[in-house]
Amino acid sequence: MKPICKSAYLLLGLFFSITTPGLAQNVFKPYALRTEYLEQPIGLDNPHPRFTWMLNDSRQGAKQTAYQLFVGTDSVAVSRGMGSSWATPKTASADILATYSGKPLQAYTKYFWRVDAWDKNGVKASSVVSSFEMGVMKMTNWKGTWISDEQGVNVKPAPYFRTTFGTGKKVISARAYIAVAGLYELYLNGEKIGNHRLDPMYTRFDRRTLYVTYDVTKQIMAGKNAIGVLLGNGWYNHQSTAVWDFDKATWRNRPAFCLDLRITYNDGTTETIRSDEHWKTSFSPITLNSIYTAEHYDARLEQPGWNTISFDDAKWKPAFNRPAPSQNITAQAMHPILNVEEIPAQSVNRLDDGAYVFDLGRNISGVSKFKVSGKVGTVIRLKHGERLYKNGHVDLSNIDIHYRPTDEKDPFQVDIFTLSGKGEETFMPRFNYKGFQFVEVTSSEPIELTKENLTGYFMHSDVPPVGKLSTSNPIINKIWAATNNSYLSNLFGYPTDCPQREKNGWTGDAHIAVETGLYNFDGITIYEKWLSDHRDEQQPNGVLPSIIPTSGWGYEWGNGPDWTSTIAIIPWDIYLFYGDKKILKDNYENITRYVNHINDIYPTGLTTWGLGDWVPVKSKSPVEMTSTAYYFADVTIAAKIAGLMGIKADEAKYVTLAAKIKNAFNAKYLNQQTGNYNTGLQTELAVPLYWGLVPDNFKSRIAKRLADRVTTDNFHLDVGVLGGRAILSALSDNGYADVAYQIASQETYPSWGWWMVNGATTLYENWKIDAKSDISLNHIMFGDVGAWLYRGIGGIKPDEKQGGFKNVIMQPNFVTGLDQYTATHRGPYGGIISSWKRNGSAVEYSVTIPPNSSADLYFPVQDGKKPYLAGKAVPIAYHVSAGVYQFVIK
Repeated sequence: MKPICKSAYLLLGLFFSITTPGLAQNVFKPYALRTEYLEQPIGLDNPHPRFTWMLNDSRQGAKQTAYQLFVGTDSVAVSRGMGSSWATPKTASADILATYSGKPLQAYTKYFWRVDAWDKNGVKASSVVSSFEMGVMKMTNWKGTWISDEQGVNVKPAPYFRTTFGTGKKVISARAYIAVAGLYELYLNGEKIGNHRLDPMYTRFDRRTLYVTYDVTKQIMAGKNAIGVLLGNGWYNHQSTAVWDFDKATWRNRPAFCLDLRITYNDGTTETIRSDEHWKTSFSPITLNSIYTAEHYDARLEQPGWNTISFDDAKWKPAFNRPAPSQNITAQAMHPILNVEEIPAQSVNRLDDGAYVFDLGRNISGVSKFKVSGKVGTVIRLKHGERLYKNGHVDLSNIDIHYRPTDEKDPFQVDIFTLSGKGEETFMPRFNYKGFQFVEVTSSEPIELTKENLTGYFMHSDVPPVGKLSTSNPIINKIWAATNNSYLSNLFGYPTDCPQREKNGWTGDAHIAVETGLYNFDGITIYEKWLSDHRDEQQPNGVLPSIIPTSGWGYEWGNGPDWTSTIAIIPWDIYLFYGDKKILKDNYENITRYVNHINDIYPTGLTTWGLGDWVPVKSKSPVEMTSTAYYFADVTIAAKIAGLMGIKADEAKYVTLAAKIKNAFNAKYLNQQTGNYNTGLQTELAVPLYWGLVPDNFKSRIAKRLADRVTTDNFHLDVGVLGGRAILSALSDNGYADVAYQIASQETYPSWGWWMVNGATTLYENWKIDAKSDISLNHIMFGDVGAWLYRGIGGIKPDEKQGGFKNVIMQPNFVTGLDQYTATHRGPYGGIISSWKRNGSAVEYSVTIPPNSSADLYFPVQDGKKPYLAGKAVPIAYHVSAGVYQFVIK
């Protein structure tokens, strides 16, 4: 498999190291400078951007004792320690995050910054100079007009737009700012600008519209130039019909865009080439495009050179002015969707009826690229699916069940490519993605194909990897990889449930998988954007829909606290993993409005609002139990955030409310005589343990009862998604890690390993691989197992008192049945490593704590064994500073 976006994978070495490649390990130096969690971004709108950095220092006890930032528009001055825009004093602090508070930042302006840091001995070191660039910043700064063609929402062909302009002076720099309702590709002088896919990201279009910034300096030619824009429907003009009614969205319209191309010349003047009614438009060869179903392309309709200066557009029509889709046009400051990985077809099978079926060898989200030669007018159909019928044809029955087509012109996950007959031709969808492993190709005319004719592209938000895990158990390794594949397959500028049947931002799936995502990937930019979507969708009374964004569906079903707790859980987890309080401040009012509403409508403290333990194996727990547990979690988080923000009255209010919920829950469901919850199902025991509802004096009894219940169930799962989120940690956090591992490593039904031994490369929606419904083969809702592999075996946990792994809670479990384990997580301070292996009856345990942080280690000793460091016994609770430590437990 060939990586396409090399950046994410080249960074892997950096992310898994606590020092900078190329620097001597004993050289103290700040490095890895980022602005708004991005490397040298352009087009920012935040007037108070955040700066973060790391320290290169491999010495034991390495730490930062002070820092100083310099920000200015002159890179040379900044490199010399002068900041014309902001220069902080030397600040005695170990902080590696600072928020800009200097002179007001100006639109379209490039700024440079560096940080000086002082080490544990008071020695100063300076970083290299980094940069960031501000974007449009204000609605009133836009010069262009929103334009489209004059077609209606049901017109299928995607429109081209073009204009020309001239440059009479030498160009120093040029930036293109493009805001789109729908999707787009931007071209300058025939060259596609950038490598992003499916821009801009999906939002509630009538409340917030995103724009993207490009550096196009190199594409501007002396003299005449041509700009081309191709628009796609995306979620804005949803022409396909399904149960969620996106075709009835109030915002729905023909795609439109606004573009400012701002050119700076060598004499210091600027000029803005803008979109307006003088642009010209025509239909493209894309005859149908649906983010949900597929894309159709007729190569006979191509207009060669349409986006170049020499093209004759005399037959094209004038563009049409349109109102802006919203009054909130903001920068898209996040990791983009890319074709991240190229996956050649592993095999091709020709069936008796002449169809060819290609197999990528793994399930992905993305598209296929198809190349072929054939007669003019030949129609190629490419059907994408996750499984095959017994006769070898692609089976869509597990993923097309919610599609409600009005005719046969828009088949589900079937691209249609009509050939021009001009030699070898290539087709890859521009404005669609699918979930698939197999592609069935049929043709209206005979064609000869080999497996080289088709290639898959794994598409997702290109979040940098920050976690790596390997063990001596191949099944565990496969579960970890499959979980990551499903997580990435469901990250497209917002977290989704599945990349084929729905592509919806189901809230429950997202909060279940958030820790899996954060242990493995640097996803803060995606989640911050998605929480903005939450704020856009929240009703005045606090209610949220079950899918976000939405056209209106989901306010009436599936949106109780067991699902829409995303508003509280995700900001809190981002704080725990990054130590950044901004997301807490941004969402605090929304969190409190949400829990206040639940308190208003369920004053007893118990709530039945929710879906419950979705897709259970066989036993279903009461919805009231699981929804009340999530309500309790939300209120507890609200209290903690209020405490961090110093809002004492709110803290006391929500501590009291949490106590009321806990007492009501235990009064109804805890049998104090038997030490049991309700009927003693796995979910009924695991959920109260995991979310902290069990009274302290009952924890050991409930944990034992859960372990006994799992033993009775032959160490197999009997949970749905909410129980699946809780059960492994409920056991491992309470003295039964061996039992949790037996569940996690199980290879027979029902288990994650059962999927793996049956050939899964992603996680499934249902424990039954032959289920008649709810059987997407790429679902993330059972994905918390990926996080548990870090926290339950490796013991790597954030300390909520010092967020962002400033202090690491390291609580490993040397589980029976596993001989070797290594996990690495790159947190804000650097690489955290928990690694152990058995050596006879002893365990050799290696810990790496990055510079400027510390750890509290808790050793799971038993049978009289003790932990030793350098031959000397140490306490089972042991605090360490930054460094590498080799322990032996014997």
